[in-house]
Amino acid sequence: MEPVATLQLVLLLAVANGTPVLAKRLLGSRGAWPLDRGATFADGRPLFGASKTLRGIVLAIPATALAATLIGLPWEMGLLTGALAMAGDLLSSFVKRRLGLAPSSRALGLDQVPESLLPLLVAKNTLGIGWADVALGTVLFVAGEIVLSRWLYRLHIRDQPY
Repeated sequence: MEPVATLQLVLLLAVANGTPVLAKRLLGSRGAWPLDRGATFADGRPLFGASKTLRGIVLAIPATALAATLIGLPWEMGLLTGALAMAGDLLSSFVKRRLGLAPSSRALGLDQVPESLLPLLVAKNTLGIGWADVALGTVLFVAGEIVLSRWLYRLHIRDQPY
């Protein structure tokens, strides 16, 4: 088991997923163009929804790369982690729209697992972490996201407590 690498990856996941939230709070509606540009899927529902913005993706990926260098990982690992976390977040939003859930609605597990599991699976091979590390990282991210979201809501950084 590689607990240090696992914690580093969970920290990178927090940066990747927290950057769009902070950007929204700091920038308001500036640059908040919906990534799907209002496109709908065959079911007539939005592809991702208005809460998934180009700004969030564009800022999250380099922020995660920078964070990686600050904690002793290669910037490329941060770039990949950020990109995969955002891909997982988009996947969960896509699935939530297919289920008829509104943007920013809560879906425990679906909101956290894809955006943590995808980067951790890639890191398994890249950083040599094991399956136990992947599972631990996913559990830590899910639990941390639940606790941190409520805290950020109380600080008026998040719009929703989840």
